[in-house]
Amino acid sequence: MTSALRFIASGCLVLAVTAVAACAPGASPRPVPPSAPPVATPPPATASEAASGWWRIDGAPQTLASGLSAPWSVVPTDDGGALISQRDDGAVLELDAGGEVRAVGTLPGVLSGGESGLHGLALRADGGTEWLYAYHGSTDDNRVVRMPLLGGPGARTLGEAEVVFDGIPRESTHNGGRLAFGPDGFLYVTTGDAQRREAAQDPDALGGKILRLTPEGDPAPGNPWGTAVWSLGHRNVQGVAWTSDGVMWASEFGQNAWDELNRIEPGGNYGWPVVEGDAGRAGMIDPVAVWATSESSPSGIAAHGDTIFVAALRGERMWVVDTAGGELRGEPLAALTGEQGRLRDVVAVTGDALWVLTNNTDGRGDARPEDDLLLRLTMTPAP
Repeated sequence: MTSALRFIASGCLVLAVTAVAACAPGASPRPVPPSAPPVATPPPATASEAASGWWRIDGAPQTLASGLSAPWSVVPTDDGGALISQRDDGAVLELDAGGEVRAVGTLPGVLSGGESGLHGLALRADGGTEWLYAYHGSTDDNRVVRMPLLGGPGARTLGEAEVVFDGIPRESTHNGGRLAFGPDGFLYVTTGDAQRREAAQDPDALGGKILRLTPEGDPAPGNPWGTAVWSLGHRNVQGVAWTSDGVMWASEFGQNAWDELNRIEPGGNYGWPVVEGDAGRAGMIDPVAVWATSESSPSGIAAHGDTIFVAALRGERMWVVDTAGGELRGEPLAALTGEQGRLRDVVAVTGDALWVLTNNTDGRGDARPEDDLLLRLTMTPAP
């Protein structure tokens, strides 16, 4: 079922329980509908169950792959390799366990330009099929597709793509694009406001949201409005992760003042465009951490134990953020500052390692001469 039909089917319910709110600065916040159904709390993230406590980056980075072009997302495979998306050419690359990089395939229908193109990837096994999910811009919208991943390690190919969810607004900037399967087994999709600021406060719109879907693309059971929307009031979310205590986190690009790290709650309103950064406004959730845009521009994030690693583009660093019970534990620490250039994505893998994508050859006229890399970082418990 396409997103358009899902939203038509749920529109009457939403209008019946939700008051219309203005979106300009000074507007009243939109409350969570009082008749929203109960929402199940996700269990602790299984990917972090083996890790606990707080972690630090230890030692120099190791290069796993080079010669990448505008890489956007990296996901590990169960054989020790990785799949990497390239935004501008729509290619999916495979890094095998032996360190070789090869093309798996190119997604059809990817529209690139500005910040649009091929974005997030996610993997999910279902019975005997391994599905690769991808978020990408098309002529009309941003959409989520999935395709079977065929072949074995070092010889993978992509099967035919099918649309899982469409109708997400697309523009040259603010396209969101991160995908992640949560500890509850549902697919989380981050969207940007696509330069339509007012959409972020409208629960009927798909822009400026975090969505929560079944693997087939339907609204997940227990979503607060009965639609695909999980939270609203976002400007441009490009990272989601779960710490070992089950708390969901998201990174968000600010406008001119503050970038954010937010603790995500179902039905939560994160303020954009009414507020940016800390505001203390009733009905809106303040970020847990903020940074000046010159120090961050956060994209992908990863959680290991109860530490969050935030990849920063303009800030050219990795922010290391310890958490406890959904709050900060101490001040965020900066690592790799100015050492690797722009950092696009980070993922925690087994063996206390982080994989990090750099994004210097981003195809927008400010490319650097060095190749973009996939790096491996070692983590050690915090003292």
